[in-house]
Parts: sequence; structure tokens; C-alpha cells
Amino acid sequence: MGRATKVVLAYSGGVDTSVCIPYLKEEWGVKEVITLAADLGQGDELDPIREKALKSGASESLVIDVVERFVKDYGFPAIQANALYENRYPLATALARPLIAKILVEAAEKYGADAIAHGCTGKGNDQVRFDVSIGALNPHLKILAPAREWGMSREETIAYGERFGIPSPVKKSSPYSLDRNLLGLAIEAGPLEDPWTEPPEEVFALTKAIADTPNEPEYVEIGFEKGLPTTINGENLSPVALITKLNELAGNHGVGRIDMIENRLVGIKSREVYESPAMLVLIHAHRDLESLTLTADVTRYKRGIEETYSQLVYNGLWYSPLKAALDAFIQQTQERVTGTVRVKLFKGNAMIVGRNSDNSLYSHDLATYGAEDQFDHKAAEGFIYVWGLPTRVWSQKAD
Repeated sequence: MGRATKVVLAYSGGVDTSVCIPYLKEEWGVKEVITLAADLGQGDELDPIREKALKSGASESLVIDVVERFVKDYGFPAIQANALYENRYPLATALARPLIAKILVEAAEKYGADAIAHGCTGKGNDQVRFDVSIGALNPHLKILAPAREWGMSREETIAYGERFGIPSPVKKSSPYSLDRNLLGLAIEAGPLEDPWTEPPEEVFALTKAIADTPNEPEYVEIGFEKGLPTTINGENLSPVALITKLNELAGNHGVGRIDMIENRLVGIKSREVYESPAMLVLIHAHRDLESLTLTADVTRYKRGIEETYSQLVYNGLWYSPLKAALDAFIQQTQERVTGTVRVKLFKGNAMIVGRNSDNSLYSHDLATYGAEDQFDHKAAEGFIYVWGLPTRVWSQKAD
């Protein structure tokens, strides 16, 4: 099944992507497989992954650190967009896919590969995200997905790998499927496939159980400049350092867990459990700061844009014309979203308890009911007459 001669393979070091290496060569006639693993701040030591790829038959094994690019170019724009898929999930995994696709295409062009391969199955969202993103970035590259076509069970996949010197997992593997990066952890499969089953504490890595969190609240002040988070408690931090610190602060108070039934792009419902402490707090705080600095009509219109944006990211359309158009709108709205938000972390909750901005549209003299009140109460009567006129006319005709 010779489809390509030189392939760049998205590589995680797991069974499926390791088996892809000999499978591509033996079954599909690929001459050379170059693996690429992306360091997204997942916390794993990636040197063993590099070695495993070479032992599995890769001609070259690339490990690329893209943590800063990930946070700055993908995570932060999502915060400006208040991107929450189905108003809950901050897209930590979905945001990583267009970046991985980008570095796969860059590697393919650098090494003269004619195809890119990945280990996605035919059931998940990632196959769509990779295929569409790669096609958008370089439509001339072939895309190979062996695991989508080989039809082997996990046991058969392991046995196939053993024939080519790929060791089977030495311990009983966890029933859970995990995908981690600096922006969050996605947990699925195993007992979680029953929507009635409560996730056990053992699956969580970024957040404490409520019983183990501090008994006193902690206040965190988050500074934003043009919609981008820049400071924690007055300290200027790089994007990666800021996410890292806020993950620790919020996770320590049990903030950042999500348990939801999610509508996948491929048409099925999936039970998903996520941890994303920093992203949830930042989106919550950013949205609050917008309420202080954006006009009412922009705020309301942007809510619809945010939902569309989240769907585009989730559905693998990061590199699409509509996404680019929405980016321009969102960036325009962020010009005045500068200020500080005070968040109270306590027992699994992140409560906004204060906000200020030099660009604030809040006027104390207009809002107050005290002696300083400057609102013209007499103007209300004429306003109400005009505002309610269509309703009164309709009511008269209805009699």
C-alpha cells in the first residue's frame, strides 16, 4: 500500500504511535519514518520517547519544545475570546492540535517528506483537527492514519509491535486515557465511560480534593493588558510562568475540575473529565474585566462570537477563513481591556470579588443612590414612553 516514501509521524511514545513506525514501513511501503514529539509542558521526560522511536525503526526522532508558542499563540488568544466549548471546557487539548499540525508541516517541509502520519482512531476529534489543519497549512502533503485503518485490537497491536522489537507495556496499563499539557489535563475511558460513575481522586493531577484544600481563602490579583494576562499579585510573569503559577495557586484550592457530557464532532456524546485550573480562572477573570471596560452592545455581540470561536477550535478549524475573521474582531475589542481582577480562591471556587481599570466605563456618580447621584431621573419618563411605545401600540391593536 505504498502511499509515500518519507513520512513525518506525530509521536507520543505510546503503543499505537510506536507500532505505526513498522506498520508504515512493512504494510504501506514507506521508506523512511521521522517521528516528532511536541513538548507542550506535559511534564514528562521526553528523552526516553526519543530513544523508543529510534528503537522502533524511526530514521530520526525529533523532540521540539513549543511550550512558549503554545501558551502565547494559542492559549492566550483563547483567553481573549473567552473560549469555553459548550460553555464549560477551555479547550486545552483542542488548542494543542493546530500547533502540533503546524510543526509537523514545518518538519515535513524541512526534511522533504511527502506525507504526515498520526495515530488517531476513527472515533475521536483529533483525527479531524490534524487532517484539516495539515490540509490548510500544506494541501500538497499526504495524510496517513494507520490506526484508523488497520483494524487491530489493542492486544493485536501490541503483538504486532513485539514482532518488530517494540516491547509490550511492562505493567498493567491504566484504564484511563490521559492527555496532558501546560493548559490542562483531559481524562476519559475506563470507568468514566459510565456517566453515573464519579471520577475517583486518583485520576486528578492538577487539583486537590476539596477535603485537602486550605481552610482559609487566598486572594489572587490578575493583571491584564489588552486582554492578555501579564501579572500575578503585581509580579510581571512570562506567559509560561504565569500559567504555571496560576495552575499551582488555583489547583491548591481545588479549582479547575470539569465533569461533562460533551458533544463530539463525529456525532457521539462522550463523558469527559478535565482539569484546567489556570485557564478557567483566567477566562473567568478576563470576562469580568470586559464587563467593566466594554460597552453593552459589544459585550453582548461578542458572546455569540465566543461561542462560534469555541466551536471552530473544537472542530479543528483554527486555520480557517472564519476563524481569521473572528480573530480580527476579537483583537479590536481587546484594545481597552486593561486592568486588574481580584479572585478569591476557596474550596473549589474562584470568585471574582474586585476589579478595576483606567478604562472603566463604570461611573460611581451615575450608579450611586447616595447624595452624589448625578443621574437625571426626570429624563426616565420620556425614555420609557419612547421605549414602550411599540408594545403599547401592539397591545391596543390586540384588544
